[in-house]
Amino acid sequence: MPLTVKHSETYNDALIALAAATHRPASVVNVAGDYSIRVDLEYNRYVVATNTRLGLSDEPESSDSWRVRFIQANITGETDQLLAEANHQWLIDAFDSALESLESDGNKIVADAHFGDISPTSADVHDLGDQA
Repeated sequence: MPLTVKHSETYNDALIALAAATHRPASVVNVAGDYSIRVDLEYNRYVVATNTRLGLSDEPESSDSWRVRFIQANITGETDQLLAEANHQWLIDAFDSALESLESDGNKIVADAHFGDISPTSADVHDLGDQA
């Protein structure tokens, strides 16, 4: 956990961007010595974002792309399942691509209540158009 605070400061903009995109808190986590940005979702799912193959770089400017993964946590102790993954130069573009992949592969869970849904509905898009 020694670099969690340092990475949180270094990647503050990325934390804010993912929190805004998901409507949930984002944090830097340490898993086996590799750091990543994590957002916990509903239904034991979470999003992990890194800017190197193994984790967050100590020098963010040296990284050339972001990797975003949607993962289904397995509460029975088995390995977590990768649901979708995308890479892009920009974090939010990688997130959007991974989200599109999640939906197109049929892995999106449609709940009765859409409060906090990470994908915009047609009504949301319409409302944004009215504000322009």
